[in-house]
Amino acid sequence: MTVLVAYYSRTNITKKVAEEIAEKLNADIEEINPKVNYKGKIGYVRGGKDAISEKIIDLEQIKHDPSSYDIVYLGAPVWAGKSANPMISYIKENEGKFNNVKFFATAGSSGFESTFEQMEKFVGKAPQKTLALTTKEVKKGEYSAKLESFLE
Repeated sequence: MTVLVAYYSRTNITKKVAEEIAEKLNADIEEINPKVNYKGKIGYVRGGKDAISEKIIDLEQIKHDPSSYDIVYLGAPVWAGKSANPMISYIKENEGKFNNVKFFATAGSSGFESTFEQMEKFVGKAPQKTLALTTKEVKKGEYSAKLESFLE
């Protein structure tokens, strides 16, 4: 089975999870890079505003075609109760190219359900599984049981 892990990470929390998933599954990995700057305090505010409006933004060129994979793991942080805009933009840019998907998200504490609902809406199909991790769980490395269940 061919696997792709596509993710966006502003603070490297989601990146850490994405890299672990890719390593455990021997998967290809695609970091989604926006042309919009979401770094720092101004970027944080811009990200929240863009998430609320579901703004589609320009992305750097991607390396992998999601349609050539049996399953694509899509990961992003939660911004204002929604998926980070780079992820939604990636999904929109690759509309109709996802065979099967699993979603994972990281957040300070909440917003997972609405994030997964939004991702499902944009992908156009339900995920096989979802994984919700708090920043605290990732930073402390306290998520291995959840991850193992998600990867089954």
